[in-house]
Amino acid sequence: MKNIVIAAGYATRLGELTKNFPKPLLKIGDNTILGRMLDDIDRIPEIDEHIIITNHKFASIFEDWKKDLHYSKPITIVDDGTETNDTRLGAVCDLLYAMDMLHIVDDMLVVAADNLLFFSFQEFVDFAKEKQTSCIMCHEQPSIDKLQRTGVVELDANNKVLGMEEKPQVPKSHWAVPPFYIYLKKDLDLVRHSVENGCGKDAPGNLAHYMVEHTTMHAWPMSAGRFDIGSLDTYYEAVEKYGK
Repeated sequence: MKNIVIAAGYATRLGELTKNFPKPLLKIGDNTILGRMLDDIDRIPEIDEHIIITNHKFASIFEDWKKDLHYSKPITIVDDGTETNDTRLGAVCDLLYAMDMLHIVDDMLVVAADNLLFFSFQEFVDFAKEKQTSCIMCHEQPSIDKLQRTGVVELDANNKVLGMEEKPQVPKSHWAVPPFYIYLKKDLDLVRHSVENGCGKDAPGNLAHYMVEHTTMHAWPMSAGRFDIGSLDTYYEAVEKYGK
C-alpha cells in the first residue's frame, strides 16, 4: 500500500507564514505537521512507500526536509509543476498526476497533510482489510453549520456508504467526512478516469463523492479526534495546545 500525501496547495489563508513555505512543514513543537502524521503511518506494515505530491514552488523545500529523515519506508517527492495558487491542479488532479508519474498500481492510503490526528491510521487500514472495499473516514459532527461546509455521508448498519453530499444545505446525517481515504487497487481504474467522467478537481472530497456513486465503499468512524489546521488562528492554537 502506498501512502500518498496531498501537499500541493498554497495555504493562502495563512498569509505570510506560508507565502514561501509549505504548510505541512510548519513546526508544532519539535516536529512538523506532516512529520507527526508520518511518524504514525510509517509504522503500518502494509505501507511500503510515502509519496508526497507538492508544487514546483515548494518541491525543493520538501527535498531538503527529506534529507534529515530516518523513516523505515522510502519517501518520494513528486513535483506537479505549478508555481501559483491560480495555476494549481487541484487535489484530485494532483493525485492522478502522481499515479501516472509513478505508475501506481497498489492500494493507496490518501491523506491531506494539514491535520493533527489523535488515533492511528493502522485502525483505518485494518477496517479496509475487513471490509475489502475502498473506504473513507467519518466522524460525528453535531453542528449543522459545520456540516453545511463539508462532505456528509449516510451509512447503513454495517457502515456501508449509501450516499454522500458535498456541503449540503439540509444534511441527511451527522457523519462528516475528513480528508483521509483508502482506494483499493481494484478501484484504481475508476480513480484514473474520474475527472474525465465529471469528477470535480479541487478538493479531495470530490473524488470520494465520485467513488461513492460508482463503487461500494465503507466509512470508518474515527476512534478519536483530529485538529484541522486551516488558518493562522488554528495554527497558533495547535502550537499552544500540542507543541509543548
